[in-house]
Amino acid sequence: MQLSINTTVLILAASLDYIIGDPWGWTHPVQVMGWFISNFSQVAIKYISSPLLKRLAGIYLGIVLIVGSGLIGWLIVQLANWVHPLLGIAISSILLASCFAGRSLRAAAEDVLQPLATNDLTEARSRLSKYVGRDTENLSTSEILRAVLETVTENATDGVMAPLFYAILGACLPGVGSVALALAYKAASTLDSMVGYRDEPYTDLGWFSAKFEDMLTWLPCRLTVITLALMSGKPRQVWSICSRDAIKDPSPNSGWSECAYAAVLGVQVGGDNYYRGVIKHKPLLGDATSAIAPASIHQALRLTRYCFLLWLGITTILLLIASY
Repeated sequence: MQLSINTTVLILAASLDYIIGDPWGWTHPVQVMGWFISNFSQVAIKYISSPLLKRLAGIYLGIVLIVGSGLIGWLIVQLANWVHPLLGIAISSILLASCFAGRSLRAAAEDVLQPLATNDLTEARSRLSKYVGRDTENLSTSEILRAVLETVTENATDGVMAPLFYAILGACLPGVGSVALALAYKAASTLDSMVGYRDEPYTDLGWFSAKFEDMLTWLPCRLTVITLALMSGKPRQVWSICSRDAIKDPSPNSGWSECAYAAVLGVQVGGDNYYRGVIKHKPLLGDATSAIAPASIHQALRLTRYCFLLWLGITTILLLIASY
């Protein structure tokens, strides 16, 4: 019975993310996480000077937020189930949908591509600046397209596939459920995006968050790469390109994610970017068989959706079989 409920929650959450996404004006769990991280970080940076104590503070921040997010999510679901099972399903589906960023990624890409279609580079640069950390003021059309594709393909793993992986894992664990593990992973991902930098003042404070998120994302990232390679019909070629190029990226996961999509699409990502006027070179990933075009970005979004649906479909079948 519980496996059937978990299956229903997974399907409803996926449907909510695809159809609705994050409703404007609603408080999102990530906003709450971000508020906690921001306030804790400000206090730690202001009052702690020792690198060791900063690392310890970062470990405390990571454990409290990750475990706390999962536990609070679990308690909310249990309370909703106590009131009524249908309310439990509804609350679980809404909370789980908030962990998926499929529609948000699609909306962000379309937001930038829309002015680009009319050659309005000024507006496209302005909109892109909302989604990327690099300087956008002087980007050309090709550089804007590369930035959008890199954002879509990097976040496909930690924003879509990894949360689904932990939701599936939670659904298979008795008494845990999808929401708890998905929210815990979302907390780890949010920590990494906010404090997981190699530069000061986050070098020591964000050390644990960056390392732990890398560990949590490693397996779902590789499974995503394998899935994309199989879906492309040229698994050996895709894996060969990833093995050649992805290892050059300092991140153990984002390079693999971006490179897998680049290999499937036959394009090349990476190169020089400017951050606050300082140039930073990212390794080149993939072969420049063709230039990045809006169609490449739309295809990358479709690949993520198909990969998501494939994992969801296989899980649904297995959970339904196991429930009988």
